[in-house]
Amino acid sequence: MYTLTSLLFETTPDYEHNLQTLLTLITQTKEKTLLVAPEVCLTSYDYENMEAMVAFAPHAIEEIQKVSFGKIIILTMLERRDGEVYNFAKVFHNGKVVYERAKAKLFKFGDEHKYMQEGSVEDFKIVEVDGIKLAVFICFELRFKELWCKSEGADVIAVPSWWGTLRTEHFKIFTQALALTNQCYVVASDSKNEECTKMSGIITPQGVATRNEDAPSLSLPLEKKEIQLMRRYMDIGIKS
Repeated sequence: MYTLTSLLFETTPDYEHNLQTLLTLITQTKEKTLLVAPEVCLTSYDYENMEAMVAFAPHAIEEIQKVSFGKIIILTMLERRDGEVYNFAKVFHNGKVVYERAKAKLFKFGDEHKYMQEGSVEDFKIVEVDGIKLAVFICFELRFKELWCKSEGADVIAVPSWWGTLRTEHFKIFTQALALTNQCYVVASDSKNEECTKMSGIITPQGVATRNEDAPSLSLPLEKKEIQLMRRYMDIGIKS
């Protein structure tokens, strides 16, 4: 049985320090753990150092792959492909990147569209990793109903985020409602940086939310029977 873990830590200007923080938190968990880290947790949106951000990605990928055996690790990072920069969600497992896609809905209030290209909504899908049906929302994508529909049937929805503190209640409501709507677990991870909500947490298929508070790591067991029970008890047509 897998354990779900949401991470909460501050991203500093030192990329290598951030990577070591992430690696330490990962190695402190046991095998069969699914971890979600905040969006761009290794670099933040450090647009003034774009070249350094994209240059750091290959090193980070290599190091995260080394600690991904027996675990599922989900986060985002900026990479350049065909001359354009994208914010890629990545799923690591057993030494490999087993799934990735570029952020399909950029946050224009934060000028993301000035520095990055959007990915395709068509690439948003449920993927199965070690028997877990998994969907990944990247921060602002939480606001788009079409993606909620595409995530129907997932066991776990991961939400790596860099969500502004002025909209803290929105983040709490969206993540809890997403779990209730899709009758599944939601593992949300937001940054501990001053401008962010710090509302990392895990929401059950019944909509019960447990937040990290100040803890860098929060874990709860993934109980697939709870998903099945909820979908049978409140049958709205979602197939397990």
